[in-house]
Amino acid sequence: IDFNDPLYLHPSDTPGINLVTEQLIGTENYGVWSRAMLIALTAKNKLGFIDGTCEKPDTTSPKLHQWERCNAFVLSWIMNTVSREIFNGSLTVSAYYSKLRQLWDEYDSLVTLPRCGCPTSRAYVEHDQQQKLLQFLMGLNDSYGDIRSQILMMNPLPTIGQAYSLISQEESHRGILSVHATITDTPAAFYSSSNKIK
Repeated sequence: IDFNDPLYLHPSDTPGINLVTEQLIGTENYGVWSRAMLIALTAKNKLGFIDGTCEKPDTTSPKLHQWERCNAFVLSWIMNTVSREIFNGSLTVSAYYSKLRQLWDEYDSLVTLPRCGCPTSRAYVEHDQQQKLLQFLMGLNDSYGDIRSQILMMNPLPTIGQAYSLISQEESHRGILSVHATITDTPAAFYSSSNKIK
């Protein structure tokens, strides 16, 4: 493969390297982190893997394996610079939603949607809200897969606020069940321990 081809991997390229020193910890340093990552990926000639210009070859293409290999490298380089809290999805729903809202506010300050009240404007706003709803739902932990599917099957789709409320209720419900399970399991543990002593 030619050196200038995005599918080219240098012998020094390994999945474990950190391309940037800045670690993504949240919205507060996203701008700096994303700029650093864009520069690093451009230097590695791998920016096409995140902006879509280096498309995945057909299943019959002899370059498919090399593309998948390069894509795995890029994913590992990105994941190496994301904080464990974000990577493990250990944020509470409330913290996750707050971080997302901050990003949306930032985006809204940069991109102004037409708000004239005409049908086209309403369609733009509806589309924007739907995209944000999908972004919120798809960013949730896999453990919320069932309720996410239920929300996506609603007709009409709920607002972002309504979806957040439903997910928060689910999180609270799980917390209560977890505490209940701990309380009910404790006497059983003591009982079995006392049986063993006897």
